[in-house]
Amino acid sequence: MTRGSRAPRLGLPDLGVGVGLRIPHYQTIFDEQPPVDWFEIISENFLVSGGAPLHNLGRIVERYRVVQHGVSLSIGSRAPLDWDYLTRLKALIRRVGSPWVSDHLCWTGTAAVNLHDLLPLPYTEAAAHHVAERARVVQDFLETRLLLENVSSYLTYTTSAMTSGRS
Repeated sequence: MTRGSRAPRLGLPDLGVGVGLRIPHYQTIFDEQPPVDWFEIISENFLVSGGAPLHNLGRIVERYRVVQHGVSLSIGSRAPLDWDYLTRLKALIRRVGSPWVSDHLCWTGTAAVNLHDLLPLPYTEAAAHHVAERARVVQDFLETRLLLENVSSYLTYTTSAMTSGRS
């Protein structure tokens, strides 16, 4: 497979080669401006009202394309969507011009308790329909493409009636 050969089928732009933006690399990026096409940011690290995170992100956005990846959407949860989180996420998308936003196909807790873990879902039609409906609502609200990344499934639900599709 050649670089970017899968992106056109999904209707996504081929951005080239990107790497994760992490704090230990900031100074090298600012000083040397490495030949990277884009950086992936963890959205939650920048859902703040100001300070060093947004200052540094602004410096990155001046020179590079940025794509957002989150860890808190909890798309598979039965709890209501977190509209405060989604509003802040949408503002960040607009700030950095991310061509899409991604998160994990998982749940992270309930409305009352966040377990701070990417918990797998049962392989059932009900779970698939639940996630699809929530993903549609989220994508419509964010007004950008939402990508969902499979999580490692380290447990099996007794209610699973489907396979993961992986061989």
